[in-house]
Amino acid sequence: MKILITGATGYIGKRLIPLLLNDGHTLVCPVRDLQRAENYYKNKEQLILVEADFLDRKSLEKIPEDIDVAYYLIHSMTNSAREFHILEEKCAINFKYFAEKTSIRQVIYLSGITNDTKLSKHLLSRKNVETTLSSKKYSLTTFKAGIIVGSGSSSFEIIRDLVEKLPAMIAPKWLDTKTQPLAIRDVLSFLHNA
Repeated sequence: MKILITGATGYIGKRLIPLLLNDGHTLVCPVRDLQRAENYYKNKEQLILVEADFLDRKSLEKIPEDIDVAYYLIHSMTNSAREFHILEEKCAINFKYFAEKTSIRQVIYLSGITNDTKLSKHLLSRKNVETTLSSKKYSLTTFKAGIIVGSGSSSFEIIRDLVEKLPAMIAPKWLDTKTQPLAIRDVLSFLHNA
């Protein structure tokens, strides 16, 4: 099978790619920085790296269109811009535009756990991306995860730094939030077997 992996150089993408390669799939990975990706993915047969940016629709023309399945792992929270939700929406719109011109039958999207009432700007953005990605041309499978716990993840590293540096902490009441953490190996298992 030929699989498109967006977010190939991100936390999830870098861990998912070896699993899919071991299954014998051909992977197409659009990346913004081709040289950085080539250094990371040296000597990987069945891996096609393409320099493209989902913020730039024209650059997507370089991506092969004979794709069976796509993983949407783009996440703009690490971008320094305050208006990350605008960037996320633009990426989703451009992805959908691209995907609807291809042979993609299924899109697998990793989102956050959302509800219909009080949502942070971050979770509202994730929910809007899901709505944007919906299409009649392909099936959309959405996995919703809370904090993904695993060495190297942003959430894990922030929590670890706090625990190591602050043995006790007075926190505002709004910080008392229930969450459903999920181990990275479980997230990878769900995505790999989708």
